[in-house]
Order: sequence, then C-alpha cells, then structure tokens
Amino acid sequence: MLRCPAAALRALAVLVTLALPALSGPALAHEGHDDGTGAPPAPAATAPRAEAVSERFELVAVVQGTDLVLYLDAVATNAPVPAASVAVMTPEGRRKAAETAPGTYRLAAPWLATGDDHDFVVGVSAEGRTDLLDLDLHLPAPADAPAAAPSAPGAAAATATGLADRLARQNPAALAAGGFLLGLGVFALARRRRAGSALVGLLAVGATLVLALLLGGAAQAHEGHAHEAKAPPVTPAALTGGTLMERARRLPDGSVFVPKSLQRLLVLRTGLTAEASVTRSVELPGRIIPDPNASGVVQSSVGGRLAPPERGFPRLGTRVARGEVLATVTPPVQAVDVSDMRQRQGELDQQIAILERRVGRFERLSTTGAVAQTQLDDARSELGGLRDRRAALDAIRRAPESLVAPVDGVIAEANAVAGAMAAPGTVVYRIVDPAKLWVEALSFEALAEGSRATARLGDGGTLQLAYRGTGLADRNQAVPVQFAIAGDGQGLRLGQFVTVLAPVGQARPGLPVARSGVVRAEGGSLVYEHVSAERFMGRPVRVAPLDADRMLVEDGIAAGRRVVVQGAELLDQIR
Repeated sequence: MLRCPAAALRALAVLVTLALPALSGPALAHEGHDDGTGAPPAPAATAPRAEAVSERFELVAVVQGTDLVLYLDAVATNAPVPAASVAVMTPEGRRKAAETAPGTYRLAAPWLATGDDHDFVVGVSAEGRTDLLDLDLHLPAPADAPAAAPSAPGAAAATATGLADRLARQNPAALAAGGFLLGLGVFALARRRRAGSALVGLLAVGATLVLALLLGGAAQAHEGHAHEAKAPPVTPAALTGGTLMERARRLPDGSVFVPKSLQRLLVLRTGLTAEASVTRSVELPGRIIPDPNASGVVQSSVGGRLAPPERGFPRLGTRVARGEVLATVTPPVQAVDVSDMRQRQGELDQQIAILERRVGRFERLSTTGAVAQTQLDDARSELGGLRDRRAALDAIRRAPESLVAPVDGVIAEANAVAGAMAAPGTVVYRIVDPAKLWVEALSFEALAEGSRATARLGDGGTLQLAYRGTGLADRNQAVPVQFAIAGDGQGLRLGQFVTVLAPVGQARPGLPVARSGVVRAEGGSLVYEHVSAERFMGRPVRVAPLDADRMLVEDGIAAGRRVVVQGAELLDQIR
C-alpha cells in the first residue's frame, strides 16, 4: 500500500500512460470501418458527358475511351437526326464527326487527355440550316495519393484530439470515470495535504478498474471485425480506354436517368403539349357488323341434300361474284310421293300413247279431206302438253336447286358439307364485302347526328367512323347507334368487340395528349416529362377520354412541355 500522495500520483500517471496505447488501438482499428449504418452505395458510374440544346436539336456528348460519341436528336420528338453534318471545334482545329448509326456520330479526341475541363463548339447542319451548340465537358480528376502519417508536434496534437473524440464516441462512461479520478489526483496535488492510506489505496484500485474497463472495451470493439484495406476509387472505364456499360436508373429525386444509347433501344419519342379546341367523348361498347347493302346470306328454300358444284365448295375467304353457283340442294322424295309420281307418270304415258295414235290417224285422213286441219292441230297441241307434263315430273325427281351468291364479296361463313341435309332456311354461306363494314354501339347518351367517332381495337389500333343512324328501340336501357368504318377494314372480323369513343357536348379548350403517353399508376395517372436530354420526370395528371388516340389532360401539366408519347410504359418500369 502506498504511503504518500506523491507516490499515488506517480502510480496513477503510470497507469494512464499504459492505458493510452490501449485507448488508441481500438480507435485506430475502427477507423474506416463500415457498420452498415452509413449512406447507401452510390449509383452505377456513368461515362463523362455533356449536353446542349438549340432551337431544333438536342446534343449529348459522351466520352468513350479516346473517342467522343455525339448523340443528335430532334428537340420536339426525341427522334435521331440522321445524315447531318456534325463539325467540332477542337484544340487541334475543326474536325468532322463520322456517322456510325442513325443520329450517332463518333470523333477521335486524343486532346481530352490534356486537361480536365474542355469547352468546345459543335456545328450541326441539316435541312439547309446550321445550329451552333456549346458543350462544357468535365472529366473527373485522378484519385488522390494516401496521406502520410503525422510526425510534427502539431500533427501529434491533432491526433490526440481525434483520439479523444473517438474514445468519447466508443466508451463515454469509461472516459467520464477516468476524468473523475484524474481530477481527484490534481485536487490532492494542489492541496498538498497528507492523505490517508485508505484513500490512496482506493485511488489506485479505481485507476486499475478504469484501465481494465478500457482494455475490455477495446477487446469487445475488435471482436468479430476483420481489418480490410480500403478499396481504391473506381476510375470510369471511359478514361482508361474501355467502354463503360451504362444503365438507366431512378434518381433520388424521383426522376429517371436514361442514357441516350438506351433511349435509342427503347425508342422513346416525345411530343410538345399544346392547347386545342376539343370535345369531351364517351366510351361506348360496340361490335363489328356487315353493311346490309354489301352483304348477304345463301339459304336453301326447300329442304334437301347438299352437293358441291362442278368446281367444289368455295372455301372461307374466297371472293365470289354475284350469281355464281356455290352449292346445290337435291330435295328428298318420300316413298308415298314416289308412288304417286309413278302413278301419275303412268297415266300421262297412257294418254300420250292414245294421242300419238290419234294424231297419226288425223294426219292420214287430212290428206283425203276426211278430217279437218283444225282437228289435227288440236290433237298435236294436246299431245305436246302431255309430254311437257311428263318431262316436268322427271325433272322434279332429278334436278336439284342451285344456291347462288346474292352479292359480290368474300365468303365469311361456310356450313356446306357434301351429303348433309339442309333444312329450309338454313344459312349455308354468309358473304361480306370487307371494304364495307359497320360498327354498332350501344349509347346511353344522345349523340349529335352526323358526328364522327373513333373506335379502339383490343390491340391498340384505331378506326375512323362515320355516323349512319340511331335506333328508337330500347336495348338493355340503351339505343343502338350505327357507324360506317371509313378506310380500310383489313383484318377485322364480324362480331369483333371494339370501344367506340363518340363526342358529346360542346367544344372547349383543352390539352390533348397521346393515349400511349399516359401511364396508369398507383392513385391515378401520370405522364413523363422530358426535362433534360437524359432525364425524365413523372408528372401526376388528371385525364379524361378524348378519342381512340388521345386523352384530355384536365390538370397536372401545362402547355409547351415535352412529354413521352411512345415508350412511357417501358420508362415506368425502370427502378
């Protein structure tokens, strides 16, 4: 047991000196350690790039190795501009870029290695006009060398200060206890009074416990952690001669970054929003029907057995002409009818034989004047009538009924099978002219007479419709409205369901947007605005149906904005 305060203070100083390496060890060991609570990893690197825009063109320059790749697009549509003359003013003079793909131009740029910042002018000539675009390209600086270990007294003081800060973060309770004990020692030294042996012993024991606590905390801090060398910073492949694989991604602000190279693959197209006078439309369920003046059916008037014509039954899709024989029907003859016909034939044969002998006698007697000529003529006429009646009975048993096409058109439906029995009124063929089809819709609102509507097919196609008439008979609380399809109806089929968009109400100003540019999202709809060359921002909008190709934007975006009209669904899938 120590006897004096001076000895106790010296012992305490020795303990603190021994504790300093232990305190510095865990602090240095934790330097650079990642415990998983830091910031999320940075997004994938992109090659150095610059962009510029003029009245007509949008230009993006990307560094790939020692080359400069220029992507040239139209501002309004985002479509590549091919066959343009692209000249770049470089430190080596004026250089012309070569077109490697439609709207993509490449230029060798070894002068990029001479500095980090480059300002150059690009001249684009197309359609007899030239636009000048200024590009400001910044290349990332090389990675810095690791800092040397501090050796000067000032550096040592800074290191000690940092060590204390790290200790306070790692074990604040141990630091507070150590400070309290050191304060007691300083107070005893200042008073220079004799302290009791018990107090000095307690001071030494407390210092020993603080040292053990610090050493134990250091051991726990190191448990389960392995020291790893700090990875060197990644240098973009574009600066080292390689080709950087760029990808699209969604940025923290909610916008979507899409490199120009990927925009070409996704075929992203934009359009400028502009106000126009539009009329609100309603969506009506409809289906394809034939034009009643350009279609017809082939039916059997009497029941009988079907038989093909000389060239066989026409197949589906075959174009036929009006009056062409498509099939024949042979009426069946019952056994009773056959017996009656044979009896009647026998009677006619007997009468014909009698008249033939009578006519023969009259012919011989007429030469002598015994029989008048009028009697001979009457006998001959009666004989001819009997023969005609006899031939008609034979024709009834042998001649079938011919089924002919009532109009010109294409076979749309066929139910002809050789040998099949067709009942009276059976539809054997349906003939339709594919160039003359109608659409019948059910409307719950009154439509203006003569209004032009549009129809949307299931595959996204559209049809232009012309009003033909409205029915008066109620059908499921609606009235049928018929429209004629204007233009080519190739690929349509009878009974196919369509959605008819018919205008109702008065025209008013509005903001039409292509239907393909409106994306259904959680809680409503949105459109993607092209805010910069490679960045798109989703804008929530309130829309209403306008026609088969467009939607009416009622709120959410103003006129004069560039919005995506093609590829918006693909853009919405980027995360």
